[in-house]
Amino acid sequence: MDQNIMKEEYNDNNNTTGIGGFNFPGYQSGLSLVKTVLSNTLNTSNNVPQHVGFIMDGNRRYARKSGMRVSEGHEAGFFSMSRVLELCYASGVKTATVYAFSIENFKRSASEVDALMQLAHDRIRQLCENGELAHKYGVRVRVIGDISLLDKKLLEEISLTTKMTQYNTRATLNICFPYTGREEILHSMKDVITTTDGKDLNKIDESTLESHLYTGKLAPLDLLIRTSGVCRLSDFLIWQVVNRGTHIELIDCLWPEFGPAKMAWILLKYAFNKYFTPNEVDSEDVENNANATTESIDNSTILSEPENSSSSSSSVLLKKDSQQISPQPHGIRKEKLQ
Repeated sequence: MDQNIMKEEYNDNNNTTGIGGFNFPGYQSGLSLVKTVLSNTLNTSNNVPQHVGFIMDGNRRYARKSGMRVSEGHEAGFFSMSRVLELCYASGVKTATVYAFSIENFKRSASEVDALMQLAHDRIRQLCENGELAHKYGVRVRVIGDISLLDKKLLEEISLTTKMTQYNTRATLNICFPYTGREEILHSMKDVITTTDGKDLNKIDESTLESHLYTGKLAPLDLLIRTSGVCRLSDFLIWQVVNRGTHIELIDCLWPEFGPAKMAWILLKYAFNKYFTPNEVDSEDVENNANATTESIDNSTILSEPENSSSSSSSVLLKKDSQQISPQPHGIRKEKLQ
């Protein structure tokens, strides 16, 4: 299928039709106006996540569902990524990190790996040309991961793209290709040892390792989004995601079906929660406080418990009530967006 024709068909089938599936006059301009107002509102709220990570899962299943070739499913995923990133940057997101290709993906069929490599070759530069992202929003494009696994032709394309955008300072796009979180940590350890010449190893701590990660000089991860309804991290940003301020959204739709409308809802929800709960209490802190309260009540009951039965009953009830304190899970949300 011709890629331009496929792009038109994909756009026609994804949030570009009006009420009842029909395109009515002024719909597109109205939709564009709504997106502009929404992004401007989010941008001025000062409650937008500064760093968003995406596990773009579901391209192959989307292809099977739509009767496409697997390569066409990945192509549809690229177009979805472009539209979602545009909304993010327009809304004030400073850094986006996308999981484009895992090192483990080399184990897939040769035809699929070749198709993904060709897609990367064709589309990475497109992010910088025609004002699609880099020039319009001042985005610096970085390809992070073990790029030594890529062929020379693709490495040249990556080098050209990163050089074209190296002086853009408004926002950053990290394309993880090929990448795993474990390899990133290993890379950080090797980088630290090389930098220190193997000396003063006792001075190396967590902050040292963190500063040498691929994302070490960027804002902490605020929001992680995974599509396809799968509840796992798949070795993506495994160091960064443990930050207590990170929210995880597990979305029950395939990545090519995840468009700007769904992204806008997540950003609005994030901004709303951030505005009304600026000093959120971590669930572990709640649990620790609850345990400390229970232990304190138990100790005071033991020390001051009189021998009469009525007081003993009261202390038992008090202990029972204290054990009912249970924290609510926080920071991880799973939604079904269709």
